[in-house]
Amino acid sequence: MPKLKVVIVKPSKYGIDGFVERFRWGFMPNSTLSYMASLTPSRIGNWDVQVHAVDEYVQTDLSYLQLLNATETPTLLALVGVQSHQFHRSLDLAAYARSKGVLHCIIGGPHPMTCDTSQLQNRGVSFSMSEAEMVWNDILRAAIEGALKPRYGGEARWQSELSNTIVRPPPNKEFQRYILPMLGLYPARGCPFTCNFCSVIKIAGRQVRSASIDSIIQSLRLAKQSGVRLIMFTSDNFNKYPDATGLLNAMIDERLDLPFFVQCDTQVAHQDNFIELLGRAGCFQMFVGVESFNRQTLLGARKAQNHPSTYDQIIKKCREQQFMSHFSNIIGFPQDTRETIEEHLTVLRQLDPDITSFYVLTPIPGTEQYRDFRRDGLLTEPNLDRYDTTYPTWRHPCLSSEELDNALYSCYRRFYSLSQMAGFIRRNGRQRNLHLSILFSLYPAFNRYSAYTRHHPMSGGIRRIRLDSVSDFRHLRRERYGFDLAPLPECLELSEADSGINSRAKLVTAGKNS
Repeated sequence: MPKLKVVIVKPSKYGIDGFVERFRWGFMPNSTLSYMASLTPSRIGNWDVQVHAVDEYVQTDLSYLQLLNATETPTLLALVGVQSHQFHRSLDLAAYARSKGVLHCIIGGPHPMTCDTSQLQNRGVSFSMSEAEMVWNDILRAAIEGALKPRYGGEARWQSELSNTIVRPPPNKEFQRYILPMLGLYPARGCPFTCNFCSVIKIAGRQVRSASIDSIIQSLRLAKQSGVRLIMFTSDNFNKYPDATGLLNAMIDERLDLPFFVQCDTQVAHQDNFIELLGRAGCFQMFVGVESFNRQTLLGARKAQNHPSTYDQIIKKCREQQFMSHFSNIIGFPQDTRETIEEHLTVLRQLDPDITSFYVLTPIPGTEQYRDFRRDGLLTEPNLDRYDTTYPTWRHPCLSSEELDNALYSCYRRFYSLSQMAGFIRRNGRQRNLHLSILFSLYPAFNRYSAYTRHHPMSGGIRRIRLDSVSDFRHLRRERYGFDLAPLPECLELSEADSGINSRAKLVTAGKNS
């Protein structure tokens, strides 16, 4: 029986020192990787399909590159979930695979979906410009038949309805690469809002679409049976997912006892019943993008849904239900100064969410903000590797790049003070899941240490491993693509059909209080 070898890779990125970012223990397995492996059929016609899934962030040796050596088995290399800061690494892996005789390489994810890759097409790598469910079977069949097209999809970026894919957890040995056996699931995709710095509405649309509750429960059952200890629901606005209350009640009825993370928008402050249901279902932490405490700054970024006056209620209500609040903050908005960043940190420390993270405002390629900054000549960083929200990449009107970089790590060090860490440990001793509470009690200290060493705490894991660097692949990049650095891309505009869907999106709130 003929075989097709499918190597699905979540690529890492090149760090500031040029080395590939790798960690001895990762924070969590990549959601897209498990999803794509589960989406791949075991047989197509009379062809047997063998799937190998690789998360580069936690590969502590280079043996996995042997999968990219040409053999008698036709091989498809799929680089998935590729964001702009991972684009160079993806191109290099594709060039390496081609040099070893692999004929079929494709890159998918936010960057090729939202950015113009036309100058790289017909150079031995293909690009997926739509959600995987729309094109993956065509790509697999093309690999069997012997040739991939330069691009797949693009006419429509997303499905009108989400597929009911049941996610299979990775093998148990893969969980050993992570701090905790964790699995990411997509119950829903899409975001109804219009923030100009975010790419979600460009890659998933404004209409929130969801999979069936039954398919998600089946995925959760498999996770539980496989030894998964924590679930990450990676939907961007869990509280805008129409079937969220149904899913939470089903989890309670199933008695799964699987703690989970969710991401909610700040309007969750008005959803008391929903927050209470989250607690009963086993929520461990809620991630909220508060971004700024300045209402005018939020309006300038088209994040009008955020009202800073409600932020304290989110913290209070999470604590009442005994799960953590995690506030995400952006520094370096155009209106920011040293004084406003100082004011932001002061207010944040007074509110005292359990966990907080900080990012530098970054015009992500493909977003409206990137389009405007590029048009106005504000971009100063030519290397896509840096567009990951941890480095200054544009000319700020009030702050130098050095000041922004220093402010980022200063915010981490000063928020995670000894008193904050002591309060965090006291509170989390009362959490429902004691094992996770003990583990996460170390998290504030880790954040403070990371900031001290000037490594972003959210970069992917613990204990960096240096194996290979951009210098090992630069010659392949030059030979295959003809450049050292890919030019900063132009944005792809949405099709008329997709724009129409976005304009007709309806705002639905799960578990809204009467």
